[in-house]
Amino acid sequence: MIATHQGILLAFTIVARMVPSVLHYAVDVLMERVPLVNRWVDERWAPRSVEAVAEGLAAPGTPERIADGPEGTLWRFPNRAIELHTTEAEGYFLNLSSETPRVFVMWRMAEDAQEPRAWPEVVTVSYNQAGRSMDGGERVDTVPMPDVIRAWMAPFVATHYKPEPKRKHKRNDPFKDGAYVRDRNPPAGRGS
Repeated sequence: MIATHQGILLAFTIVARMVPSVLHYAVDVLMERVPLVNRWVDERWAPRSVEAVAEGLAAPGTPERIADGPEGTLWRFPNRAIELHTTEAEGYFLNLSSETPRVFVMWRMAEDAQEPRAWPEVVTVSYNQAGRSMDGGERVDTVPMPDVIRAWMAPFVATHYKPEPKRKHKRNDPFKDGAYVRDRNPPAGRGS
């Protein structure tokens, strides 16, 4: 019985080493509400910026109103997590290699009348993950990526991004090996 438990423990240890690790970076998301003079919509929400807090994972804090005036309201959502997964390395590479790397904020409007009315749900730096969210009908806006997050991501991308090898495509050659011969067996009475 003890050998079985040790075997299970050994198998669990091997599997645990194979599971890719996830890196976290805590950021504060600043969401801005701008009042509009419009007969259909009275306000517009959008992320204004993402501020780097610290490497690691922290519990999300309570949103706080940091500015309020006739030109709008600014809310801080503390300790939202950016996660780096090895399976998303291509999306991170595409972002870092772009001219202006961005942070993508997927956000939703609150269903009740609570303040603030807009909440950031996911913060990512992967082009691919942001694209999947938009394909699913979610609101995704971008803000400039802080330099400290870019520097934090670069070693991860260098380690985990492996471009797909280029494959030679075998083309169909309709004339190869007599695969296409015109009038191989012409009908009787034609062209003799």
